[in-house]
Amino acid sequence: GDIVGGDGEGVVVIPAHLADEVAEEATEMTAFEDFVTEKVLEGRSILGLYPPTDEQSKVDFAAWLKKTGR
Repeated sequence: GDIVGGDGEGVVVIPAHLADEVAEEATEMTAFEDFVTEKVLEGRSILGLYPPTDEQSKVDFAAWLKKTGR
């Protein structure tokens, strides 16, 4: 019942009882990385954005999530 995935860089095994939690977190992380990519392409500095150590980055991400419906 465990989840096993792999590619040319390695293999990961996710215990079945953690699969939903891991999937949810991965979805959230993908959305955040899409947000960061968009902002950097717009010319924003990575400093304070990734990781989001600047409180404004967190506020901007929340607004982006709402705007994009993610």
